[in-house]
Amino acid sequence: MSEKKVYVPVEATKFVEFDPKVCTGCPTLEEPRCVKACRMDMLIKNPEHGKPPLVIYSDECCDCGCCVHACPRALQGAIKMNYPISENVRWKDKATGKHYRIGMPNPPPPNQRPPSGGWYPENKEP
Repeated sequence: MSEKKVYVPVEATKFVEFDPKVCTGCPTLEEPRCVKACRMDMLIKNPEHGKPPLVIYSDECCDCGCCVHACPRALQGAIKMNYPISENVRWKDKATGKHYRIGMPNPPPPNQRPPSGGWYPENKEP
C-alpha cells in the first residue's frame, strides 16, 4: 500500500560519479566498499539492490579519492572522481607540443634540469 521512499538532496556539484552499467553496489557486502571508505559520510547504500550508492551532501566532498581506491571495479569505470578545475593542472611541452595533466596514465619523465637560479642560490648582499 505505501512505498518506502528515499529522498536525496539535489547535487550542486558532481565530484563523484557512478556508472550504473558497471557498478553493482557490492551486493555481497552489507555496505558497499566506497560507502565504508568515505571519510565525509556523503555516500549511502542504495535501497534498490544492485544499484550504485547514492551521493548526498556532495558539497562536503574533500576530494580525497578514498571511495575510488576502495572500489574493486574502479578500473572498469564503476566510480570516477571529477576534481575541481583548480586542481586539474595542465601543461604543454614546448619541444614536442604534447599536453600533460596531473594524474594522467603514463606521465612524462620528471624534469632533471636544474632551475635557472641553481638548486641552492647563494644569498648575495647588494
